[in-house]
Amino acid sequence: MAKKESTPTKKMNIYLFLFLCIITLGIFYLFYKSDKKKTPLREWGDAILFAVIAATFIRTFFIEAFTIPTSSMEKSLLIGDFLFVSKVSYGARVPMTPISFPFAHHTMPFTESVKSYSELIKLPYFRLPGLGKIKNNDVVVFNYPMEDFRPVDKQENYIKRCVGIPGDKLEVKQGLLYINDKMADMPERMQWKYHVQTDGSGFNPKAFKEMQVTEGVQTSNMGDYELTLTKENAEKIKSFGNVVHIEPLFDKPGVYAEYIFPFDPERKWNVDNYGALNIPKAGEKINLNMANLPIYKRIIEVYENNKLEIKENAIYINGLLATNYTFKMNYYFMMGDNRHNSADSRFWGFVPEDHIVGKAVFVWLSLDNLSTSIFNKVRWSRVFVSIGNNGVSSSYFLPVLIIGGAIYFFMRYRRKKKEGATK
Repeated sequence: MAKKESTPTKKMNIYLFLFLCIITLGIFYLFYKSDKKKTPLREWGDAILFAVIAATFIRTFFIEAFTIPTSSMEKSLLIGDFLFVSKVSYGARVPMTPISFPFAHHTMPFTESVKSYSELIKLPYFRLPGLGKIKNNDVVVFNYPMEDFRPVDKQENYIKRCVGIPGDKLEVKQGLLYINDKMADMPERMQWKYHVQTDGSGFNPKAFKEMQVTEGVQTSNMGDYELTLTKENAEKIKSFGNVVHIEPLFDKPGVYAEYIFPFDPERKWNVDNYGALNIPKAGEKINLNMANLPIYKRIIEVYENNKLEIKENAIYINGLLATNYTFKMNYYFMMGDNRHNSADSRFWGFVPEDHIVGKAVFVWLSLDNLSTSIFNKVRWSRVFVSIGNNGVSSSYFLPVLIIGGAIYFFMRYRRKKKEGATK
């Protein structure tokens, strides 16, 4: 009965939101089309208001710009990459907190704690039809699911690779990912930490710069290093004449890491040896017991809003004894390509479908913040490139440059021709 009662309310709230949007645009249209003569200030105000409304609509329902602030996706995506994230790929999510300051996420510009939104109106989760569904290895932007003190759509934005989709069985063995008992495709530029031992002579920093090795430390004066490397760079360093030994730094199987989800000592999981774990799917019914409760407890309580209690070693959901549970939403498992420097689902668990923001599709600009030269600040090889399942792939910089140049010269030619005809 609860499900039947919630559906009309959900639809009504969506209609209310759309109605408010239409009314707002209608009021703007009336002001914009006013017969009164407009002052320059009024014209500028109308133009700015229209630009804000149009930009807000576009970034809410079509495409939004993001930037990469951390190294969790190196070297597939770099710190300083500016991305376009498609909202239509998986279907745009209708804002759950529609009253907010334009172009701000959860805090007001130039502040650290002043909220940029109001919870006066709160809408339930609803997603418009999309072009497709999330697939394994898609690079996805989502709201960080551990920020319970904020509304879902105002939680911090994260970007990771979706390595597990609803219904998948996921396992990590010695750093290698397995999906449904088969080794998963590895992104070309995925990284791990390596122990590199030299004959004591060490490395020239220029070599690291040429290979774009940006993470690592020298662990001793005897030429030992701990470096974060792609498989390609590991092979290059292995061929150096002064390298005595190189191996990936994987945690040993069976060693319990207390900071790894689901934080259960009975499951001796760590960063490099994880699972097996089944990813929940909407409508799937599971047997629920004290052994598997640590995996699903947060889903039941937080993400799907149930009251969960333990009484005399028995599980009660909403006051009723529960020996099974049926999931209401789909869930996903996210991991960073920088496998040893990524706070991802191995640390905090599943990402619910209502936290999904969109699909990363395009890098339109990339800036190297470590570069001291203004001429080398832009990573030109990463301007206007698409994001594929193996990281950044096809470059469209040259076609965009050619098309942009052609449009410029065509418009210039037309303007000159028009001026000549006027004379």
